[in-house]
Amino acid sequence: MALPTFTMRQLMEAGVHFGHHTRRWNPKMKQFIFGARNDIHILNLQETVPMLHRAMQAVRDVTASGGRVLFVGTKRQASPIVAEAAKRCGQYYVNHRWLGGMLTNWNTVSNSIKRLKEQDEILTSGAEGLTKKEIL
Repeated sequence: MALPTFTMRQLMEAGVHFGHHTRRWNPKMKQFIFGARNDIHILNLQETVPMLHRAMQAVRDVTASGGRVLFVGTKRQASPIVAEAAKRCGQYYVNHRWLGGMLTNWNTVSNSIKRLKEQDEILTSGAEGLTKKEIL
């Protein structure tokens, strides 16, 4: 399957060139920043386009070898689009609040998820007559 193509004009019309506030930046990203306007960094699309192509090739290679890709888009505007795209591809996604440690502390996060599912099962299977402490 061929990778999608795009032009710099399409990226600009989509607003890809708008970055974060100027106070929230990493100095290592300086080469990719074109300038600033109204306290918002403007990304250099001439640097962005080749990196976007590399990223698309990397995703293609990972999925071709049976790997999984995590889609992340927690902004309100991107949330439904991220969910739809990930579902269409059969991949994982996070489109609401990112929980700290989801990647770096996955064991603890997965245990919390498992415990939450167990608690949910207890409540649905009938916890009548039990106190809160007995349920927990």
